[in-house]
Amino acid sequence: MGSRLSNLKSKFAILFIGVVVFSAASFGESKSAKDDYRRPLDIPFPEHAPYSPQTAVLGKMLFFDPRLSGSNNINCTTCHNPSFGFEVPQERPLGAANVPIKRHSPTVLNSAWGKSFFWDGRAKDLEEQAEGPITAPEEMNGDFHEISFDLSQSKEYNYWFKKLFPEEGISQKTILKALATYERTLVSGWAPFDRWVDGDKTAITDAAKRGFELFIGKAKCANCHTGWNFTDNQFHDIGIPGDDLGRGSLEPNNLHAQHAFKTPSLRNLTHRAPYMHDGSVPTLMEVIFSYESPFERRESLSPKMEPITLSHEDRLDLIEFLESLTAETTEIQMPILPE
Repeated sequence: MGSRLSNLKSKFAILFIGVVVFSAASFGESKSAKDDYRRPLDIPFPEHAPYSPQTAVLGKMLFFDPRLSGSNNINCTTCHNPSFGFEVPQERPLGAANVPIKRHSPTVLNSAWGKSFFWDGRAKDLEEQAEGPITAPEEMNGDFHEISFDLSQSKEYNYWFKKLFPEEGISQKTILKALATYERTLVSGWAPFDRWVDGDKTAITDAAKRGFELFIGKAKCANCHTGWNFTDNQFHDIGIPGDDLGRGSLEPNNLHAQHAFKTPSLRNLTHRAPYMHDGSVPTLMEVIFSYESPFERRESLSPKMEPITLSHEDRLDLIEFLESLTAETTEIQMPILPE
């Protein structure tokens, strides 16, 4: 059984990530920089929720099913649309009350590698993360007793929940477990940058290569955007004006938690505008300008926010590099929902 599960996980990782073993070919940067941005070979599933293809498919159906909302009119994709990098092209998406929610939707791509969830990190795992929007009155306004009852009216849902969770059937716990399993399968696809790291010197343009040098050097982006997913999974006040305390609401006595938000991944970034936790920055060029502009000089400002000065050519090269982080193909098929 253990061997079969291991094989399943390996095949699954290859299917969704498309990774291959990296060659030792140098691409002109230091070995440490190259190693920092290598893709992993496996998706990390926790011990309490090992990968099961059937559970992932069940979770996918739930992710697209409006029965998880109080009015049966919105679903998880309302805020996490696959066509927009699992975000939505709005500053703040509309929730159940047809009014904008508090913050811009963060992507769920590559969330299997997350350490905490939401912009402020208030959820410790994906199961807890999935619960939040479903039950929040301003988001999906759902109630798990009603949701469980509605799902139990479907013969197909009943069959799969009983097969996969024979001791519990349809419950809040099993719904969240299925959703979290599916979300862990949402991995950004193979991008030109990855092929370049793998040794294909023609995979990205010379401008993008210069942009990478700027990214890890002069532009200081790599102060926070580290690793293959381009995030340190930490919280920083980057000087965006506003009253939202972010992580500070959870750590009121921590100065540097005030106005601090989790560093987002940069994968598939070109699909995910507008940017920042409040969706206040519409383009990548304006994102770069925001790091050159005088910051909101609060006491909580992250010490990693160092002044930078870039030329117009630098900015164009940096954008060319950021665009190389978008997967060449990302296709998510809509599931057929049970009646």
